[in-house]
Amino acid sequence: MPLSATRYLAHIRDESARFREVLTVADPAARVPGCPDWDADDLLWHLTTVQQFWATMVIDRPSGPEDYEEPTRPHLRDDLFSAFDDASGALVAALDGVQPDDEAWTWHPTDHSVGFILRRQAHEALIHRLDAEQTAGEQTELDAGLAADGVLEVLDVMYGGCPPWGSWEPLPHLLRVDCTDTGDQFWIQLGRFNGTDPDDGTVHTDEEDLHVVASPGDDTEPEVVVDGPAGALDAWLWHRGTDEEISVAGDREVCDRFRAIVAGPIT
Repeated sequence: MPLSATRYLAHIRDESARFREVLTVADPAARVPGCPDWDADDLLWHLTTVQQFWATMVIDRPSGPEDYEEPTRPHLRDDLFSAFDDASGALVAALDGVQPDDEAWTWHPTDHSVGFILRRQAHEALIHRLDAEQTAGEQTELDAGLAADGVLEVLDVMYGGCPPWGSWEPLPHLLRVDCTDTGDQFWIQLGRFNGTDPDDGTVHTDEEDLHVVASPGDDTEPEVVVDGPAGALDAWLWHRGTDEEISVAGDREVCDRFRAIVAGPIT
């Protein structure tokens, strides 16, 4: 795990608390800039249901989510906050002291561990805290260490990877993403993905995407370097920030191809 279980759990607790604090002063009907179909109360309910779901996955350890029952959304705002408090408290309690390598259901094609849930929920809370702050108009800094790990996670998990039903063919294009405030560097290789999703039948043909790869470890130079503070990079990759603090330099065609990949929706 890039961060320790203790640190992830502390971030879940702290980011969730800040999320709640900001939304208590936000206009319930204010639109969420990063998710314009939502208002502030929709955002509150979203993180409530996410945290309740994953608390259940950790506590009950089902083989899948098939038997999970979605909660009913309360009508009153005070009850929305009470539901959030219950869900967030349950998630923190469920993860406290659990071994990261314990098996648990996740949607990831290969990583079925509590550690995946710890990491994913730390970043879920971080990004939605940012959503809450942008909605309320009182944005603060992102924790640089967590944001740097978030850059790696969004590239490796959200944009990268290859499900078992697909195939990936690397292209000869290497990039490097540098977090200028933490010193973290992540190497990226562009490639083409093919496969048919067995769940919905969607056919993917020669779709360009990326993989996080190990550093070449020699004198290899990347064709493109993307750099900026970790918080700015994380927010930009999650479509929650501009590229004002970010530099994308190198081969123009490779730059454009990388930008096109990360401009797409995160799935």
